[in-house]
Amino acid sequence: MSTVPLTLEETIKKTRSGNASVEAMVIAAINRITHANDRLKAFVHLDQTRALDEARHLDRLAALGTPRGPLFGVPLAIKDIIHVAGMPTGGGSLTRKGARAEAQDAVVVQRLKNAGAIIIGKVATVEYAFGGWGSNETLGAPVNPWDQKQHRVPGGSSNGSGVSVASGLVPGALGTDTGGSIRLPSSFSGLVGLKTTIGLIPTTGVLPLSELLDTIGPMTRTVRDAALLFDVLTEHPEGTSVPSPVNDSKAFEGKRIGIPVELGVTPHPHTEKIWQETINRINAAGATCVPIRFSKSLADYAAPCGMFLAIDGYRHYREFVEETPNRIGEAVRRRMMSGKSITAVDYLENLLNRDRNKAAIDKAFESIDALLTPTTAFPAPVLGEHPEHDSPAVFTRFANYFELAAISLPAGVTSEGLPVGVQFIVPGFQEARALDLAYRLERSLGGPILCPHLAS
Repeated sequence: MSTVPLTLEETIKKTRSGNASVEAMVIAAINRITHANDRLKAFVHLDQTRALDEARHLDRLAALGTPRGPLFGVPLAIKDIIHVAGMPTGGGSLTRKGARAEAQDAVVVQRLKNAGAIIIGKVATVEYAFGGWGSNETLGAPVNPWDQKQHRVPGGSSNGSGVSVASGLVPGALGTDTGGSIRLPSSFSGLVGLKTTIGLIPTTGVLPLSELLDTIGPMTRTVRDAALLFDVLTEHPEGTSVPSPVNDSKAFEGKRIGIPVELGVTPHPHTEKIWQETINRINAAGATCVPIRFSKSLADYAAPCGMFLAIDGYRHYREFVEETPNRIGEAVRRRMMSGKSITAVDYLENLLNRDRNKAAIDKAFESIDALLTPTTAFPAPVLGEHPEHDSPAVFTRFANYFELAAISLPAGVTSEGLPVGVQFIVPGFQEARALDLAYRLERSLGGPILCPHLAS
């Protein structure tokens, strides 16, 4: 019998059919977390009593014949910038140490609960979600479960969400993506992460970084799991975005996939190899691969996104950035401080340039179903052996900057045993298309690529 923890979809089938109680599912998740979290450091707050009380309540309602929601009995983790009633929101920062428990759920958390999910706890984040590596100088970083010997970056800022799902502690988690913060940990930690369109999912009850760019999305082990969560988060009818079965050998028949001619950064040889293998794979499965040449590289398009992050980061948290002694980690403090000196003229010019370039981006998507790129330029480096002042988001910010949707999923594993992610980028509000294409790739790979830690 398999020892791999159930996926979100498998959990739902068991609880909704009555083959397993919600209490049993929650107890199993708690056992996994208490066994592994000291080493993985994904969870920062685990509310066992509340989770078990809610699980028993759902079981009692089910016994009375109450309809079971689309996420009935699924234990989920929430990134620690998203409010959950009865739990503190730490924001990954010492500046919120001792914060009181929240009185009200964020809108997205309430939607999950309404669907029958059990919020089992809060998971780690980079300070105020400002950083792509997943490192946290003041509170420490979760451990990427793909490497049992060296502490590799988990990817950020949704680092705890990524680690908790990749390692099978929970079948799904919520993350946020302002410049790649769902997709970067999905790439480095080998899971599926959906970056949604700005404004599609309410951010009410979420600590802000940049309202211009902040988005919320699911992080799961499979594409279908991501679709199930996405439909609840958007209040779509159950199953609306869940991909249909495909002929695996002809999964991309009739699909036109854009391949950027100029990335702007040379990928690591292992990443380049898996990306080229992915292009060949979808081509063999029937896709028409279309070279796309923009006026700038993806990396150059992504660069101005940092200005918005810096300005808004400083605007929201300048009280902490300027205090003495300072409790913000130096790397995050520097990023926020860089927003202090940016002029209104520069900011408005950036907005105008973005609007000018949008037309060219929209034009490219008229002839393709999606753009395919590596998610990151390299596999997860060892923590501390990367330049903290650089950003790994050279390919992801493109989607945030131009208000697009995107999904990352693992496309292969390097000779060192590290996952490599690729992403499908689609026009805004076309998340169902992104999920469908990702599912087609997942099927052509023979199924999800899972972290070896899952069965350990």
